[in-house]
Amino acid sequence: MRTFAETILCAILSLQPTVTLATDSPLFSPEGYRIARYRAPLPEMPPAGKRLDTRLLVELIRRQNPLLLDVQAITLRPETEEFGIAWLPSRQRWHIPGSTWLPNVGYGYLDSRMHAYMQTNLERLTLGDRDRALVFYCVVDCWMSWNAVKRADALGYRNLYWYPEGSDGWYEAGLELVPGVPVPFKLSEK
Repeated sequence: MRTFAETILCAILSLQPTVTLATDSPLFSPEGYRIARYRAPLPEMPPAGKRLDTRLLVELIRRQNPLLLDVQAITLRPETEEFGIAWLPSRQRWHIPGSTWLPNVGYGYLDSRMHAYMQTNLERLTLGDRDRALVFYCVVDCWMSWNAVKRADALGYRNLYWYPEGSDGWYEAGLELVPGVPVPFKLSEK
């Protein structure tokens, strides 16, 4: 006859495979992009470029006038004949003054149109200058900015910065945030 403790132990051990299976999904693609659980603790170092804290970002803005790129994700309304394709923010996004909002370019997998959206807008914003300082951010503990830095590096940009504290860190430092408007998604970006 089993004791109560043995019965409990058997019950716990029988749950083990279920728990293991629930955590088996990969967090990274074979190419090294984060593909799951985008809101999670971040690594110390970016995949390319330099990590910035708020003080260093303020200094960089004063010295170099970098392109500030907000990559916070929002819903993209599917294409319809009547309305085309458009961003559908669920609430107002507040970001660092002077930023350009390129939503969803930090997902781990991008379809060809989203990849073209990022590539085309980086070309336009930098005027083709691959050495232009680019700062990618989102919100605190958001892997999308990390992925966007990695992707910009793959596109040949060389002066990359990662601000992992994002708009949350900027606000917590007592600095101003302004309403963000996403750069329109055009069907010509294929």
